[in-house]
Formats: sequence, structure tokens, C-alpha cells
Amino acid sequence: MAKARREVSEKMKYVDIIFELVDARLPLSSRNPMLDQIIQQKPRLILLNKADLADDQQTKQWQAYFRKQGYEALAITAQENKGMKKLLPAAKEVLKEKRARDAARGIKPRAIRAMVLGIPNVGKSTLLNRLAGKKMAQTGNKPGVTKGQQWLRLGSELELLDTPGILWPKFEDEEIGKKLALTGAIKDQLVHLDDLAIYGLDFFARYYPGRIAGRYHLIQEVEQKPVPELLLAITAKRGYKEDYERGSEVVVFDIRQGKLGQYTLDRCEEMGQEKDE
Repeated sequence: MAKARREVSEKMKYVDIIFELVDARLPLSSRNPMLDQIIQQKPRLILLNKADLADDQQTKQWQAYFRKQGYEALAITAQENKGMKKLLPAAKEVLKEKRARDAARGIKPRAIRAMVLGIPNVGKSTLLNRLAGKKMAQTGNKPGVTKGQQWLRLGSELELLDTPGILWPKFEDEEIGKKLALTGAIKDQLVHLDDLAIYGLDFFARYYPGRIAGRYHLIQEVEQKPVPELLLAITAKRGYKEDYERGSEVVVFDIRQGKLGQYTLDRCEEMGQEKDE
């Protein structure tokens, strides 16, 4: 990660804009706080990827929040090529003043040079492939697939520099670590799936209780049992007897794959953010 940070800092002078990719299910928790120090005043476009898995209303509220912070923010689903056509126009809008200054100085316009930054598993390689129209960057549903940096020229108006995902060295907030792990940004070998399953079930019990009942056919249990016992009930209902690790795996992957519906772990109303009226 230290090497990746150095590489990003060294290449910063070659790009016009940063495409900061975040997971729409956790728009704040999937941002690397170190990026502000690395990027500094470089123009930035925030892309809330995997929007198809996130709560639509929450996504709109987070877009409004980022715009109030001075950043343009787009909701996209790179995997399904949704929202991608808005990316280049949005980048041009962010750079409008800079390009006007260049034109006034007699500098001819060239392709926008952008750097794609984000933590592991937020969909950087998928984004690049969609923009390119073919498979140019290696993809995978696991963190750490992109190993080095590569420039991709996408038509005459955009050049992209891909980079490895950068995680911060230590999580100050255990809650952020759980959110990242639940969405797959941290390798499963580094976490306890039963803890993640309980965390996820607790979240859905609070915000979307009907979905647990509908997915696992446990209407009475959801209303009466504490969350750890819900996991035991789901394990038994699936016929896994006392194999709670297997039951935990089912719950975690159901949540990741959207089988319990769209959800957003970072809640605007709980984190002091204003709702979009």
C-alpha cells in the first residue's frame, strides 16, 4: 500500500482530474481518508458505483451531500453500464474553468487525463472495461486484482490511468471495518464470517426487517429472537444442522449479492448529513 501511495503521488502531476470510485452502499466508509492528503486541490469527480445494490433514496441524499462539499457526484453501475454516458460530460463540467483558462492562453484542447482511485473491490477494473468497450483491465470479484498501473486511451476525449486499490493502514473505527468486510472490500480470510453475518442481520433487522423474514421464511423468529439466535434459526432452516459457519456464509453472500434487496450501510440520517429535500 505504501508503494501504491508513492506511485499515485508521483503520477498526480500528469492528470487533470481524479475519478474517485466509492461503493454506493457505503459512500463514506469506502473512501480512503488519506486520499485528501494525496489529491489535495486536484479536481475530483466522485462515482458512486454499484448503485443497483444501494438504497436509491440514500444514494440521492449522498449525492446531494457530496455536491454541498464542492464535488460533483454520479451514481453508476459499471457492471451493467448504467450511468456511464454521464461520466465524460460530468468530467468536462468539473474542468470547465480550467479548460477555459487554457483556451484563453492559446492552449489547444486535448484528451482529458484522469486517474481512477478507490479502495479494493469497488469496481475500478469493471469501470475501465465498460468505458473502453472491451476487456482491457483484469477484473475479479475480490480485492487486490489490479497489481500495477496502466494508461488506457478511450477514444479522442479521455485517457485513464488505473491504479491498485489503496486501503489505509489501520481502521480507527471498527464499524467501518465491518462495513467494508460485509461488502467484500476486505478478504474473508481476515474476518470471522459469523461476526459479519450477525452484524448484517442486525442492520437489516433495524432498517429492513421484512426482508429477513421474506428471504429466510422466519417471520415469527425475526419478531421474537435476538439477532444471534436468528443466525442459528437460518442455519437450521437451511438444513445445515449446527454448521453455523456455513449458515454465516450464506447470510453474508446473500447480503453482498443483493438477495435481501437494495441497502445502504452508511445512513445519512445517522451520520449528521442533511437529507435532500
